[in-house]
Amino acid sequence: MLHKATVIAKLKANQSLSLNQSLTRSHMKKPILFIFALLLLQVGCKAPENVQSGTPTQRSTATYGPLAQQYKSVADKIIAASLADSVAWDRMAEMSDRFGARFSGSQNLEDALDWIIAELKKDGLEKIATEEVMVPNWKRGKEWLKLVSPRPMDLPVMALGGSIGTPPEGIQAEAIVVSSFDELSQKADQVRGKILVFNAPFTSYGETVQYRVRGASLAARHGAVASIIRSVGPYSMVSPHTGGMGYEEGIPKVPAMAMASEHSDMLARMQARGQKVVLQLYSEARMEPDAKSRNVMVEITGREKPEEVVVIGGHIDSWDVGLGAMDDGGGTVVSWQVLNVLKKLGLRPRRTIRVVFWTNEENGLRGGQKYMENQGEKVKDHILAIESDAGVFKPKGFGFTGSEAARKMIEDIATLLNPIESGQILRGGGGADIGPLMQKGVPGMGLNVDGTKYFWYHHTHADTPDKLDPREMGLCVATMAVMAYIVAEMPERLPR
Repeated sequence: MLHKATVIAKLKANQSLSLNQSLTRSHMKKPILFIFALLLLQVGCKAPENVQSGTPTQRSTATYGPLAQQYKSVADKIIAASLADSVAWDRMAEMSDRFGARFSGSQNLEDALDWIIAELKKDGLEKIATEEVMVPNWKRGKEWLKLVSPRPMDLPVMALGGSIGTPPEGIQAEAIVVSSFDELSQKADQVRGKILVFNAPFTSYGETVQYRVRGASLAARHGAVASIIRSVGPYSMVSPHTGGMGYEEGIPKVPAMAMASEHSDMLARMQARGQKVVLQLYSEARMEPDAKSRNVMVEITGREKPEEVVVIGGHIDSWDVGLGAMDDGGGTVVSWQVLNVLKKLGLRPRRTIRVVFWTNEENGLRGGQKYMENQGEKVKDHILAIESDAGVFKPKGFGFTGSEAARKMIEDIATLLNPIESGQILRGGGGADIGPLMQKGVPGMGLNVDGTKYFWYHHTHADTPDKLDPREMGLCVATMAVMAYIVAEMPERLPR
């Protein structure tokens, strides 16, 4: 297994997502390595607080770079058109309400893709295409957790993605609560035969998510019969968070669950008082054979250099709880609406702008990997890849990974976004789905937003349309559209 410190060092040293080197087919057979790499990619690209390896660059609203000056008029039109209606929010809400959670391997996801294709045709967009992707097919099944002692109580719980289930009769055992991996080491001789509860407070996603990824195997190494983590999030209203986990080769597999932070705190208090805590756990979680899914692609074909592509998008799959509105229904619909705005304005750039609805980001990254593989030699003509997967709250700008020459051009273009306060360009950014492209040298960008409440709802039942604001989504459309259009339209190719 790749040591955690080595992986983190690589991520910090290369914001162009060097971890995608680990996401080869051979490593797909090593679940904990894959999941840990995936989570670090998400930390690097999905959470705005963690992509800032440098300082922001932002100019005053009164000044525009020489490149931006050429496109100020068209940028103003794009911004106005993007804010003229609530189509993006309306569509996101309809998709979320109509199909619900869109988990890989589910009929919900495939039905949503069929609906998207039909709607794309109604919009009159070009070159609608799909590519088959085989995706993991994990099923949650029924699950519950009960406090048996010191008093009976039903506790909300969710299995972590990839977890095995319990025996048919469930598991009943004394619980031991620890607040950190260090405390686990100190109490290692007390763990055998017990349910280990990690009550690790949220510090940052990058730090705290390690309990979700690694907790089950570390618990099993010390003889625990199950692992339950305090949900990874800074705020809770008795709301467990799910998410991916992995098992280390050579270590027995035990069920891995997440509980609300209020209840893990309660168990910790009971233990501190000297009370014996007994839990009863039941889960039908299981992995079934891979299932067929699809990436969906649609574009505005370039008028002069159609083979050169600016690719934008988000992931259409979600976890199997909530409605997948924020993560990442909003990001996919915003990218879709970029094409509609440009079409409405009659803007066909020199190069192609392609939107991809990537499948299986949440528990496999197979959509992003398949897209890159199928492009083959055409990857060399991908000019820029932009991903929206941090929620579509009020946009701030982008994180950018690429050459210094390209950065200067991006910063120049971004001055056009200062009037809507989204012209900030951070050093380091991208996304999990565009990671494979970036590993091939394609410059990458991730949309940065005000993520203050993102992890409140992340991977929970509360990921619903009401958490998103129609005007903020319109601002995200404007920000993505201005950047994508100008890079696709300007005479000079963005240098690598």
